[in-house]
Amino acid sequence: MKSTRHFSENLFFTKYLSILLLLLCSYYVKAQTLTVTGTAWTVPITAITEAGTNYTGTYQSAANQVLLAASVPLLLGNAKVSVHYQPNPTWNSSLILSARRTGNGTTVCVLCSITGGTTYITLTQTDIELFRISAVLALGAYNNIPIQLELSGVSVTIPATTYHSNVVFTISAI
Repeated sequence: MKSTRHFSENLFFTKYLSILLLLLCSYYVKAQTLTVTGTAWTVPITAITEAGTNYTGTYQSAANQVLLAASVPLLLGNAKVSVHYQPNPTWNSSLILSARRTGNGTTVCVLCSITGGTTYITLTQTDIELFRISAVLALGAYNNIPIQLELSGVSVTIPATTYHSNVVFTISAI
């Protein structure tokens, strides 16, 4: 009768070696990243000088008010960048804040692409997809993706005070 002990030892060794390799590989796999830069946007609303007139209602920031740097690792391949706003501390629900992507930024990835987000998207307090990044066979990294903001709904019927909000960008796997 032959002993199967040698086979069991090889199986045991292979099993634990596989677990060790999986742990090491997971340490080196990075998640997608997003870095947001820009300055606070103060909307220059012209004072009304004539009775019975209203504000122009829509105001746009600079085309590159916000700059995003995003990267998608090879293993994920695709990611979406979402956006929402947070009242800080007050916001009037008649004011409508929107965002759009005005360019692709820069990348060295030949087979990468950015899609969507070139038209204004109305922001809410929950995440809404702004655009997607696709990477094929490489790390998809983009720098200086320009984002423009728009404020609409400005009217004399809104109580006169200072309103603030934060625009929050999030990147996640698709």
